[in-house]
Formats: sequence, C-alpha cells, structure tokens
Amino acid sequence: MGWWGNLGSPTQRGVVTYSLSAFEQRYFAGVLHNAIFNTSRRVLSQVPYVGTAFALGYFIYTSAKSRHAYLTSKAGHAEAEGH
Repeated sequence: MGWWGNLGSPTQRGVVTYSLSAFEQRYFAGVLHNAIFNTSRRVLSQVPYVGTAFALGYFIYTSAKSRHAYLTSKAGHAEAEGH
C-alpha cells in the first residue's frame, strides 16, 4: 500500500473522465418553464382520445338513463304488458 490516494497499482491508461465545474452547472435551469409547456402539450395531445371515450360514455349513460325512465313510466309499463 502506498501513501493516501496511491494504492500502489500500475498507472491507469486509456481512461478519460470529463467533469463540469460546479459554477457551470445550472441544476434547475428552465425547469418550471419547460414543465408547464411540456405538460400542456402532452395533455392536449391526448384530448382527442380521452374526449372521444368520454363523449361515447356520456352518450351511452344518457340514453340508458332516458330509456330506464321511459320503461319505469306508465307508458313504458303499458308497452311491456303487450309483449
């Protein structure tokens, strides 16, 4: 064993390391700005898919609700009697 930081092994060759100074790094540069616009872009790109499914579900729900209201009415009972 050698002195501190020198373990006595042969010198490493062909290893290249890169680093940035702490003063050159901007950790959260533009994070809030990019997050707002990226989120809105991604949400708006999904609107046709989600909106279509929501509209179809709403149409099925309202038509079933009105059909149920008709079948539980006096006219609906009269229609069902003659089956």
